[in-house]
Parts: sequence; C-alpha cells; structure tokens
Amino acid sequence: MTAVFLLALLLGTPQAAPSVAVTGVVQDQTGAVLAAATVELVTAAGAVVKTSTADEAGLFRFDAVAPGQYELRARYEGFKSASVKLRVGTRAPAAQRLVLPLGDLTQEITVSNATNDVAATSGNNVDAITIDQNMLESLPVFDNDFVATMSQFLDAGSIGNGGVTIVVNGMEVSALNISASAMQQIRINQDPYSAEYSRPGRGRVEILTKPGTQEYHGEGTLIVRDAHVNARNPFATTKPPEQRRIYEGFLGGPLGTSGKMSFMLSANDEILDQQSFVYAIGPAGIIQDNLPHKNGQARVTGSITRQISDKNTFSIRPNYQYENDENRGVGGTTLASAATTFKHHEQQVTYTQQTILRPTLLNQFQMLAGHEREPTVSLSPARAIIVNGAFTGGGGQGDLVRTETHMNLNESLAWTKGHHLIQAGFQLPDWSQRGFFDRSNFGGTFSFASLDAYAAGKPYAFTQQQGNGDVALLEKQVGTYIKDDWQAGAGLSLSFGLRYDWQNFLHDNNNVAPRMSVAFAPGHTKTNVLRAGVGVFNDRSGPVVIADVLHSQPGGLIRYVITNPTYPDPFASPGAAASVPPSIVRLASDIQIPQTLQYSVGLDHQLQKTLTLSLTYTGARGYHLFRSRDVNAPLPPLYLGRPDPAYGAIREVESTGRQQTDSLQATVRGKVSRWFNGQMQYTLSRGYNDTNGIGSFPANDYDLSGEWARADFDRRHRFNLLGRTTVFKIFDLGMGLAMNSGGPYNETLGLDLFNNGRGRARPAGVPRNSLETTGFASLDLRASRDIKLGAGKDAREITLGFDAFNILNHVNYSSFVGTVSSPLFGQPVSARAARQLQFSARMKF
Repeated sequence: MTAVFLLALLLGTPQAAPSVAVTGVVQDQTGAVLAAATVELVTAAGAVVKTSTADEAGLFRFDAVAPGQYELRARYEGFKSASVKLRVGTRAPAAQRLVLPLGDLTQEITVSNATNDVAATSGNNVDAITIDQNMLESLPVFDNDFVATMSQFLDAGSIGNGGVTIVVNGMEVSALNISASAMQQIRINQDPYSAEYSRPGRGRVEILTKPGTQEYHGEGTLIVRDAHVNARNPFATTKPPEQRRIYEGFLGGPLGTSGKMSFMLSANDEILDQQSFVYAIGPAGIIQDNLPHKNGQARVTGSITRQISDKNTFSIRPNYQYENDENRGVGGTTLASAATTFKHHEQQVTYTQQTILRPTLLNQFQMLAGHEREPTVSLSPARAIIVNGAFTGGGGQGDLVRTETHMNLNESLAWTKGHHLIQAGFQLPDWSQRGFFDRSNFGGTFSFASLDAYAAGKPYAFTQQQGNGDVALLEKQVGTYIKDDWQAGAGLSLSFGLRYDWQNFLHDNNNVAPRMSVAFAPGHTKTNVLRAGVGVFNDRSGPVVIADVLHSQPGGLIRYVITNPTYPDPFASPGAAASVPPSIVRLASDIQIPQTLQYSVGLDHQLQKTLTLSLTYTGARGYHLFRSRDVNAPLPPLYLGRPDPAYGAIREVESTGRQQTDSLQATVRGKVSRWFNGQMQYTLSRGYNDTNGIGSFPANDYDLSGEWARADFDRRHRFNLLGRTTVFKIFDLGMGLAMNSGGPYNETLGLDLFNNGRGRARPAGVPRNSLETTGFASLDLRASRDIKLGAGKDAREITLGFDAFNILNHVNYSSFVGTVSSPLFGQPVSARAARQLQFSARMKF
C-alpha cells in the first residue's frame, strides 16, 4: 500500500487544465437505469475520444473534457442506441440523460457490452470477465447454467466461508433464483477493490437482469439430452438410461398505455433423470452399481417497473423456486443405501427504487424479503457404516429440516462532484430468522479403519446424536461503506474505499476494511494502463456453526463420541449409555472475523482497436481463518483418556488459521482475429493454508505442524476460454475450453492413532494434502443457426442449436482414495461426465 501512495506523490498534483467533467445517466424508456451500458464521447468531426461504461446506478462520467462541441452516444444489448449533442465550455454542463428504446429483433448487436478499450479508471480493468446476452446464447452452457460456466474464472482463494458471493442487480443474495432467460449480463472481477462488496472481485459473480421495455417481446427455449447419443461414464458397467429436459420462457413489454409501466416474466422447468455411479470395495470385492438420481427444478421470476416521474422509478420483482433431488449423495465409495432426498422451496420479493435527487445525486433503495424451507430425508433409517477408503453404507443419517425467513436491504447514494464520484451505502446482507430441526445421526454411525477391522467387528468409533434437535436463531449481518473514485488527471485515477462489516454471535467489532486502487496511463497514452490495488476483506461464519453451538446448550442435542465401542451394540454393557459423557460445540473466547489482505499490480495493454491484454500479479494473505479443534482430545503421548472426563469431544471453533496465495494471470479479451471473438485467461498460481474451513479438524489436535500445506483448491496451472465465431456465414460456433492441473488430496492411515474418533491420522512425517490427482480438460462446442422470419414488429427468430460437452471424451477423474490400508489406495473412484450431446430450439418474437 505504501508503494501506491508513493506513486501518487511522485506523480505530483496535476496542474489545473481548461477542462471539465461530463456526467449523466443511461435509462430505458421506463426510467430504469441500464447498468453496464457503453457510452462514447464523440467530437464534431466524428472521432471517439473517450469511452465509459455505466456503473450499477446507470451513471457515467468523462473527466478532463476540453471545451468544444460533442455528441454522447450510448448503446446497450437489445436496445437501439441513443445520442445527445452538447456543448462544453469552461464550466461543467448539466448531467445528461440518455434514454434507449428497445431494439428491433433483427438488428445486429455487439458481442459484449463491455468496451474493449483500456481506460485509467477503477471499473475498467481488462482482467474482468464480462459476458452479455448475445454471447451467453452462443456459448455451450451445460444445463443452461450460465453461472457455473462463468465460475471457472473465479479464484477459489478469494471465495469466503459461505461460498461464491452472488450479486443480482447490485444486491447480494444467498443463492441465485432467477432463470437464464432473465439474465442480461454476467461479470466477474469488475472493480476488484470496490468497498461496496464484502469479497474481492475474483470471489463474486455479478448478474444484471433484463429491464422492462415499451414493446412486447419474448422467447421460448427447449433443451434436450438423451443417453442414447452420449458416451459411457468410465465407472458405469453399462450405459444406463438418462434424460434431460429444460423448458424456459420469457415475456416482457408495456403495462397500460401510459408508456411508464412495463413488466417482465421468466420461467423455467428442468427435469433430470440421470444416474449415480458407485465404485467401492467390500468384503466380497469390488462394488460397481448404478442408482437413478432424479432432480427437478422450477423457477418463476417476474418484475413490474413504473416510472413515477423523470426522477423517480421503482420496480417490484417476485420470484419462486422449487427443487426436488432424489437419491442425493451417492457415488464413488458411497453406496445406494446412504442416499437422501432433498427438497427446497423459496419465495422472494424484491423492491427497488431509484431517485435522482439532483442531477449529480442518485439514490437507490433495495429491499428483499423471502422465506425458504429445506427438508432432507434419509432413504434408510439404519445405522451408518463407514469403512475408511472402502465404502460408506447403512443409512444416510442426514435427516434435517431447515427453514429461513430473511430480509436483505441496500441503501446507497452516488454523488458526482467535480472530478470525484463518491458512493456510500448501508447494507443488511442477511437478517434471518432461521430454524434447524435436526434429526441427523439419530441412528448413529460406526467407523472402521479397514475392511479387516470391519470383518472382525472392531470399529474405532461410534458417534450419535439424541435429544431435542429444534433450535431457532436470528442471524444479523450489517455492512456499510464509502468510496471515492477520483479522476486526479487525464491519465490518473485513484479509488479510496472504507468498509465495515459486523455479525452477531461473534463479539468482534473492529472489522474495518480499507481499500485503495490506482490506474495510471503513462504519458496520457490510451494503449497502456498500469494498475495497483490493496484491500482488506472480511469473511463471515455462516449460520450452521451457530446452530451447532446452540444445539449444545442444556435441553438441546446430546452428542456422543465413543472410541473403540462394542459392535453392533455400543451400549451392550449395563449402564453404558449413562456413562458416556456428552460432546459439545463452543466458540473460542477470542474468536474473530477472518480477514484477507489482497494486493495486486498489473498492466492493461491495447493490442488492437478491439483486442486487449492484461497481465496481473495478485497476492493474498488470510489471517484468523476458521478451523475446528477438539480441545478435550486425549493427551499425548499415549492419547488415552480425555482431560475433562465430564465431556467427550469439545469441538471448539477458533480463528487461528492462515492462508497464502499468489497468482500471475494473463487475460486476452476482444476480437482475437477476424473470425474469433471472446476471452481467454491463463493463471499460474499456488495456494497454501493450514485449514480447510470452519468444519475442518487437524489430524492431531495438539500438533498442527503438518497442517501447513497445499490448499484443497490449489491448481498450479489453469486455462479457460470462452468465445464465438461465424463459420462461412452459415452458423455460429461457440467454444468453451477449460483445463487445469491436478489438485491435492490427503494420505491417511485410516487408523485412529490419536483416539479422537475421527480416524484421520497420517503416516509419520507426511503433511496434509501430499498426494495429487490427475488434471482436468474439457472442450465444449455449440453450433447454432438463426432463422429470421418476417420483419419489423412481426419479426420472429428461431435458433436451432447443437452442443457437445467434453467432445473429445477426455476422462476427468474427480475423487481419489488416500487411505493407505485400502485396496483402492491411490485409485480414482469417480469421474465427471463423459461426452454428452445436447439439442436446443429457441424462438424469439
């Protein structure tokens, strides 16, 4: 951070110049802002002198504009362009308003909304990955899941304890519940050090939905897959019957005749009949089995937008989601009897209001309210059986009902003053009344070190829960921020931000996160921009561990951990059950919110007019990371007997972990040649840590020296490509290529040497994650052709598509056995999907 400040000091304070700032907002005909619209400043001679991208409030800004006659031009995917002429003098002109009408169906649209020009602003970093609607429709996207496709570009080291941060229309949400047809644009790593967000840019996915319009338009999509034309999974003895059907539709247009109201309705229904493949080993030898795995999902999303006045617009967006997942959790060494059925119901409504308080002051208010219910039921109530490195059978022991009534809130202000764009906001990322009705492991679980121990009936541990599993909690998360994007000169911009995060249950109130970034174009050139940034990012605990702690309170769940129990009845001895001490979960007295310090330096270079290159080094250091540890584990060196005999295991959740990641990334974006347009990214990286998250334990609770090792997500090399081309003007060809080197996994003995009931001991001197899996490679292609029928308002467009996923049928193994005592040691036991073919048809009107 010191180097960034020294850079600013060495450059000095820019001299005053006879230039002013030109600002404005981009909206559709209903008054809704069009975030990510491209705005150009054009001279009277027709030369484009500056290009900008509207932020999430629809605001754009050009600094250091010399006096003269200009034209502002704005464009956005699916809309006609709009322009306005203005004269710039010695004083800044009033904020401009550009209104874009809906585009004709047959008009040509750009491949990406994001400009391919390098620019010395914080939000125009070239290493950001942006995919717009047209590109989305041209790419091979498995199961129509655009977010999963884009997630290949995320950095696992930037993802927090709660998973990928998903932002929809500027509001952070817990899960994505909108259909693909409602998405307008997906972005990753846009403005990575923005104080508006809790996580870094490479740990979040931002989604913009389609706005309302004043002309009726819609689309319907059918996607079909069938096992008859697919390749066989390497762990399947025969090719089982599998089918996939996705039905999706979108409709939007005006409400009434006032021209100030519009609506949008999107829905999809997904039906998946697939198979799970078991490859395990039992006393009689190899177990190979297929089990039907049925999944169904449905989503309905709508919105109503009304323009109250030229300065005030509001929208209401309700949505509903349903999922049913049968025979979940089976595959690899997990047998069919351990399956569970999972269901999910969720209803939400989001209210958004945008108000232009003054030409230079915009307010946005968003509030989301919703309810969800998730029951999980085990297929079999039998006791679970775990034989390390061989099989997991018996019952699933996963019975749980989770409920949630939640509210999210965003209140933000954006103020343009001179060369500054100042934004401030207050957020409630999550304010939830949660219920956990936990009946998991009520039947109990036996754990065995090996097949020989299983045959002899000698488990090393028995765990079970009993008692009252019902608990309710109110989870509160608060965030607030302020940021200043300062255009200090024609080729220099500085961004300063400060964020504060707080959550209840953790008595840690000093979670201040300062951030700063700088973009500098040497010599006022437009072809090179140097970037640097540094920032602190806070994490969150999530609700599950809080529920575990509350379950341990008197009158709640009673957990038992019995080492070396009798089998098959661990309570065979008279009075055995009464003599087993309870196990509890608690938070460490000094627990605090984990923090990550991230810093980066890079170069954006304009290779050609429509092609850019970014080279970026990013480092991150994680402090106070969560881990779990049994602080009542048997003491060394004999590991016999617990220090406090009144309790069994005492799982203490602490924040003593650390992490270190470094990466060098090269990103090429734009029109690579006359025939190919897209983006590709290569990453050379390494990641080390000593914890795998809030639920992970060390092998030995009293010796953490072997825990510092490769992180579970560490992949030394990664390459991702998304792009499209037109083949002889006959059809579009979309391409997705993903490759990465192997990841680490643990080598374990399978024995419970430390008598803690977990059986995760490693050979002497062997660190965590010492083994490595094979790499991953998948080439996906999509061929599609548009057939246009009619013209003007009566135009129809039919798109026929053919997708091939993993077209080379490369075998990508996903799970390996690391238990030394297992006959399967070092072998893969599951693999990702083999080659699959998909057919689709889409009609637009």
